[in-house]
Amino acid sequence: MSLAEVQNAISEKKICILIPTYNNEKTLNRVIDGVLNYTGSIIVVNDGSTDSTPQILGQYPQITVISLPENKGKGNALKTGFRAAKKSGYDYAITIDSDGQHYPDDIPVFVEALLQEKEEVLLIGNRNMSQDGIPKKSSFGNRFSNFWFWFETGIKLEDTQSGYRLYPLHRIPKKYFTPKFEFEIEIIVRTAWRHVPVKNVPIRVLYDPAERVSHFRPFKDFTRISILNTILVTITLLYIIPRNFVNNFKKKSFKRFIQEDVLESDGSNRTKAFSIALGVFIGLSPFWGFQTLLVISLSVLFKLNKVLAFVASNVSLPPFIPFIIAASLFLGAPFVSGDSDILSQDLNFELIKNNLLQYVIGSFILSTTLSALAGIASFLFLNKVSPENN
Repeated sequence: MSLAEVQNAISEKKICILIPTYNNEKTLNRVIDGVLNYTGSIIVVNDGSTDSTPQILGQYPQITVISLPENKGKGNALKTGFRAAKKSGYDYAITIDSDGQHYPDDIPVFVEALLQEKEEVLLIGNRNMSQDGIPKKSSFGNRFSNFWFWFETGIKLEDTQSGYRLYPLHRIPKKYFTPKFEFEIEIIVRTAWRHVPVKNVPIRVLYDPAERVSHFRPFKDFTRISILNTILVTITLLYIIPRNFVNNFKKKSFKRFIQEDVLESDGSNRTKAFSIALGVFIGLSPFWGFQTLLVISLSVLFKLNKVLAFVASNVSLPPFIPFIIAASLFLGAPFVSGDSDILSQDLNFELIKNNLLQYVIGSFILSTTLSALAGIASFLFLNKVSPENN
C-alpha cells in the first residue's frame, strides 16, 4: 500500500494509535515522529512518568495527551486509552510501545491485514522470537504464554506477548480485573472467548540495550501472570468449553453434530475411541466436582479429542446417578466387610458417605469396565462408518 492509501484507510476505518509510556524519554520522540508519518490520530497516555516525558509531549500540540498523576501499570494506561479512543469516535486502536522496540513503519501491516478481514479481528504483531538479538528470557516467556493462550482459547499463535497490536474497540470486554503487564494476556483471552478471531501479523523488532528501558519485574510480574493463567484455565475448563459445546450442539442437527464433531473431528479413530473411553472413565469415577477439569486436562496431556472426551464424561447425567450409585455399591460389596443387603436401602449420598470405601472400589470397577467397553465399541463403530486408509 502507498502512504496515501494507508492514511486514507486509517481515516476511513477510524483507527487511532495508542501509545502508553512510562519513563521512556530516550525513545519517545522517535516513536511519535514515526507514527506522525501515517496519522495525527495519536493518543499518548503518560503513566506517571518522572523523567522529561511531560516536556517531550509538550512539543506535540497536535496529538491527544492523557497524563496520569501516578504510575499504575501498563494495563491501567491501556484501559484509560481505550476509553478515550471510544469516546473520541474511534473503532480501532493500534497500540505501540514507546521503548523503541517497535517500528512505526509496520503500521501499514496492521492496516492492510484489517482491510483483508471480513469480520472484526484482534491482530498481534509476531516478532519472530527465534531471530538473533532476542533475549532468551523473552523468547521463553513468549513460548510459555503461547501455550496457555492455546489451552485457554484453542487458538495457536507464534507471539502472544507483543504489545504492538490492533484492537477492535467495540468487541473487547468493557471491564477488566488486572492493571499491569498481565492485562495484555487477559484482554486477548477474554476477547477470543467472545468469538473474535485473534491473529498474528509479521512485524520487526529492535532490542537495543542502550536505549530500551523495560519495566517488567521478572518475579512479581511472572507471579501475577501465573495467577491470572490459573484463573483463566479454571474458567476455561468449568465454563468456556462446556458453553461452547452446548452452543455448537444447539446450532446443529444431531446428524450434523455426529458427522462434524465426531466423525470428522481431529484424530484417528483410535484416538477418538480412547477419548470416549477416557470420558466414560472420568464420568463414572468418584471425582464429583472435578470431572470436567480432569477430562479436559488429561485430554490435553495425552493429545486426545477434548470434545469427544467431554461429551462421554456426561454419562453421569442426573437421571443416571441412582443407577451408577447402585452398580458401584453392588460391585464394591465383595471387597469390603459390612452390610451385604445395602441395596435395599435408599440410594442417596448419605448411603455413599456411610459406605465410602465400598462405593469407591465399586465405582472404579464400573468405570474401568464400561470405559473399556465404550472404547472398543466406539472403535468398531468408527471403523465401520468412517474407515481409515492403512
